[in-house]
Amino acid sequence: MKMLIVYYSMYGHIYKMAEGAAEGARSVEGVEVVLRRVPETLPPEVLEKMGAVQPQKLQSHIPVCTVAELGSADAVIFGTPTRFGNMCGQMRQFLDATGGLWMSGALVGKAGSVIASSNTQHGGQESTILSFHLTLLHQGMVVVGLPYTFKGQMTADEITGCSPYGASTIAGADGSRSPSANELAGARFQGAHVAAIAKKLCA
Repeated sequence: MKMLIVYYSMYGHIYKMAEGAAEGARSVEGVEVVLRRVPETLPPEVLEKMGAVQPQKLQSHIPVCTVAELGSADAVIFGTPTRFGNMCGQMRQFLDATGGLWMSGALVGKAGSVIASSNTQHGGQESTILSFHLTLLHQGMVVVGLPYTFKGQMTADEITGCSPYGASTIAGADGSRSPSANELAGARFQGAHVAAIAKKLCA
């Protein structure tokens, strides 16, 4: 069973969460995990002004995803930062190119799931994941979230991301906060959960 984890990460937060999801998925026997980035749409000079050049270089070993790769996967976990309560433009542009997959029904019946990040605790993580689900449903995918069997999302001892809709992380107002141990645990749990469901769907 092949799982694709495709993400966009300007400053590396979603990249770390995607790696966590990949680790969780690989813990499920018989699952091959492939990590991919969506194409960048911003010019280098803009990324430099935004202080994103170095974080992007750290991800340069991850190949850029093609639309065809989505169709060849048995399950897909998408990762996106929040932009005004919705997915980022880079992810939206990539998904807007999947009309051929929709026409052929290439993603129908496959597991689809989402992880997200935002600068603040209430910066739109849940709305980003929920609005992302609309695209998955239009593609006929089986939407998979992060069940409450991941007890980390019930903690009140710390400020943390993660909800029943999917794992998430808080980057902090200046982007300096890295994903916490609890948030990474949520990503690993979600990766394993999606992989287990996808195996059942494939069977």
